[in-house]
Amino acid sequence: MKKPEMMEFKTLLTAMRARLRGDVRQLTSEALGSGREDMGNGSKSPTHMAELGSDTFEQDFALSLVENDQETLKAIDVALQRIDEGTYGTCEKCQEDGKTPARSIIRKTRLRAIPFARNCIDCESKLEQFH
Repeated sequence: MKKPEMMEFKTLLTAMRARLRGDVRQLTSEALGSGREDMGNGSKSPTHMAELGSDTFEQDFALSLVENDQETLKAIDVALQRIDEGTYGTCEKCQEDGKTPARSIIRKTRLRAIPFARNCIDCESKLEQFH
């Protein structure tokens, strides 16, 4: 991949990382209760069991979103590291299987859709079949 294309993906990944970090901070804050509004009686606690169940569900949901975002952030960091190393855009699985870098290319259409992709579409499909 040419240097201008690498820089384009680096800019895209850096912007994605900044946005996701903001999302993680906000969701974590809300899940830990600082987003709960005053209930009118000076308390931020639910007064009914149904409210407590709803709050627990919302907290669990927000924390699962945070977990997914954190996994994506790790993948973005790996992609940025691969850009710095010059290996971005090559399929890790193809290379593990012994293919040359020239035959291990992740298509740019895939990278535009998922810029932190580590594998080509064929290898990723095979991996998903086993999981």
